[in-house]
Amino acid sequence: MPHAELKYSSDLDIDAGAILAGIEAIILEHDSGAGACKGRAYPTAQFHHTHIAINVALLTKPHRDAAFSQALLSDLETRIKALLKQPCEFSLGLSYSTPFYVTNSHTP
Repeated sequence: MPHAELKYSSDLDIDAGAILAGIEAIILEHDSGAGACKGRAYPTAQFHHTHIAINVALLTKPHRDAAFSQALLSDLETRIKALLKQPCEFSLGLSYSTPFYVTNSHTP
């Protein structure tokens, strides 16, 4: 299950939910078996320069090679930027989890 995190300065008027939903849709376009993408958004009132920093994390899989990663990163950048209506600094990272990562569900 992929993860996406948005960290952004609070002076940006963004629809974080739409960006997170868009990230999930883009991932699924590139890898239909990726599943739902858990997302979180963190606006901050204390910042230096208007900015948004986005991190998308996926599990390592054989088909998620350099070509896959570059195509996904390019589509994410283009489509996320289309949702931003104000000038800002933009950072986007795509990362892969190590073999020492647990992902599952918990039911007490």
